[in-house]
Amino acid sequence: QVTLVESGGGLVQAGGSLRLVCVASSPTHKPYNSYDMGWFRQAPGKEREIVVGCTKTGHSTSYIDDVKGRFAISRDNTANANTIYLQMDSLKPEDTAVYYCAAGRDVNNFAAPEEYDYWGQGTQVTVST
Repeated sequence: QVTLVESGGGLVQAGGSLRLVCVASSPTHKPYNSYDMGWFRQAPGKEREIVVGCTKTGHSTSYIDDVKGRFAISRDNTANANTIYLQMDSLKPEDTAVYYCAAGRDVNNFAAPEEYDYWGQGTQVTVST
């Protein structure tokens, strides 16, 4: 069992930046870097969509076109590290959504929510005009 807790969301003006943080904890102390990770978002009335994925070894993948060049995922893969980040720059009003962190033991399709085993509770990001 892995518990994921996101933070860093908030209200920001268009063009601004936010950095989301996802901290993982596990009673079995399985190394955090045993999991593939993803950041998803869900806007009101829309389906949950992948924003970006990150492999166990720290390679980013599956950026949606709209965030390429603006968002960047990173993970701390040092020993006992348990944190991944989503740096969001040049934010737009259409980025407004609840952002979720997810972890999967072996993710093949990073864009598929069903491939992930654990989810955080989400953090709200609101971008004003």
